[in-house]
Amino acid sequence: MTGNIDARLDELGLTLPDAPAPAANYVPYVQTGNLVFVSGQISQGPDGLIKGRLGDNMDVPDGAEAAKRCGLSLLAQARVACGGDLDRIVRVVKLTGFVNSTPDFVDQPKVINGCSDLMVAVLGDAGRHARAAVSAAALPLGVAVEIEAIFEVK
Repeated sequence: MTGNIDARLDELGLTLPDAPAPAANYVPYVQTGNLVFVSGQISQGPDGLIKGRLGDNMDVPDGAEAAKRCGLSLLAQARVACGGDLDRIVRVVKLTGFVNSTPDFVDQPKVINGCSDLMVAVLGDAGRHARAAVSAAALPLGVAVEIEAIFEVK
């Protein structure tokens, strides 16, 4: 199904990946009422997992790109939850981002901006959201970033 959001993705030269399958005993999203809670999406691109630790072997721009990739996966999961129609998204309510980082790294917000900026670029004002950007000593499979989201849908 092609709608306004799909057209915006095309304008931006972005392609959503297939919605990643859960890696354990959980579901990729849960809808309750008009809210869709999307499980944490780890940083992965066309060439596989994006691994690294901010403040050690990865810099902020690379971390922000990893967060953007998480955002594309979040939108892919939202597409499935919305029956293929991203135009059902009313707004991004909240993002919670986890950054694999050293104890002295303090730029987690700059990393998670990669996802936040993507949501606003794709969804406009509906992409503006509440947010947390949290340091993590480690993330699954050694990835750099994991982000979960709450979407309001119609």
